[in-house]
Amino acid sequence: MLPGLVDVHSHPGIEAPDDAYSHEVFRQHMLAHRAAGVLTVRSPGSADPVRDRADDPDLPRLVRSGQWLATPGRFFPGAGRRVEESELPAAAVEEAAFGWRKVIGDWMPDDPPVPLDVLTATVDAVHAAGGRVAVHCQTAESCRNAVLAGADSLEHGMHLDHALLPRMAAQGTALVRTFSAFAKSIENLEKSSDARLKEWVRSGWEHAFPTVRAAFEAGGTVLAGTDNKPCGRLAGEISWLIKAGMPVEAAIGAGSWTARAWLGLPGLVDGGFADVVGYAADPTEDPDVLSRPELIVLRGKAIL
Repeated sequence: MLPGLVDVHSHPGIEAPDDAYSHEVFRQHMLAHRAAGVLTVRSPGSADPVRDRADDPDLPRLVRSGQWLATPGRFFPGAGRRVEESELPAAAVEEAAFGWRKVIGDWMPDDPPVPLDVLTATVDAVHAAGGRVAVHCQTAESCRNAVLAGADSLEHGMHLDHALLPRMAAQGTALVRTFSAFAKSIENLEKSSDARLKEWVRSGWEHAFPTVRAAFEAGGTVLAGTDNKPCGRLAGEISWLIKAGMPVEAAIGAGSWTARAWLGLPGLVDGGFADVVGYAADPTEDPDVLSRPELIVLRGKAIL
């Protein structure tokens, strides 16, 4: 029995980043998570942070965020809240009512990332307001800026310099590698005619495996997030963490008790949430059973 799985990088309510938020789609996504034993979902960046505010007792718990914050030239056209770099700290604080703030720290491989001084001011302002900041970062420079700025999590961290891992561990910056999303990108890579982009993605994918292992060995927090559709595939992300060299128990914790503690949520403790997922065998001995829950209890109600 585990205290419910946790997907720390999912965007329920949309199929693509530039989609309009749909509460019907949101429910479908959250029910898919629930059926897989994922009883808590963190949405780092939302298409609409207002309409998904009401907690539905039949759906997994949602750790919300404001809209994606994207500065010029970064992120999918039309997606997220667009702000100038000079406006980023104030905009991030404005999103504080919705929980987490996600900053798009970079985009294409040859584009400059959000400058370190701007990102630092943004993180400092959000922390002063009692919030936390997730940074989308894929280039080495953007990963460096996110770590030096004191971000709470690096989303993807594709070309993260291993020399930064001790600092991440010391300041509590988590790495959310999202293997599931990039595995799909690798599958479709040959369709691209951009040789520079193909090499960047391929090298980032290859770099991810030793990075996850090195981050764990440095004492850092590595968490499981899918950033992918269909929802409810967290067991696959945990499998990727194991393939990357994390010990099985630590990889499962990255999608369960470790993730809960990092989010400030209780596990299987007296007075905690009555969120439980059970299996026919011990997942630490047979991780494959994570995709086959036999007991799901959400808020004290038996779902399965």
